[in-house]
Amino acid sequence: MAQPDPAWSKNPSGVRRLAGAWRASMHGLRAVWQHESGFRQEVAACIALVPLALWMPVSPIERLLLIASLLLVLIVEILNSAVEATVDRIGLERHELSGRAKDLGSAAVLLSLLLTALTWGTVLWAWWVR
Repeated sequence: MAQPDPAWSKNPSGVRRLAGAWRASMHGLRAVWQHESGFRQEVAACIALVPLALWMPVSPIERLLLIASLLLVLIVEILNSAVEATVDRIGLERHELSGRAKDLGSAAVLLSLLLTALTWGTVLWAWWVR
């Protein structure tokens, strides 16, 4: 009987890789939930707004845009949290580049929130004037 290839255990593929990726993703979601109040607030907004998007008599594309814009905010918040955690891991002393990295992540979250507001405003306005 052949011995398993040591490279297989170090670089899994197929179902083993997918299972490992799933576990890592769940750890990441658990971490962002535990450590980031902004993420929890944005999830609360999604819990309120996704059912509204599903209920509204809009086209499937409009519904997709409403929900996708909310998910984009969550995605950008997770990436911003990753940047902040990395910067904090490197060092807690003040540094211009560390501050810039955190500010850029924050700006990305702001832009995603503005895009969501614009998307919802546009769809709601179009629905209202029909």
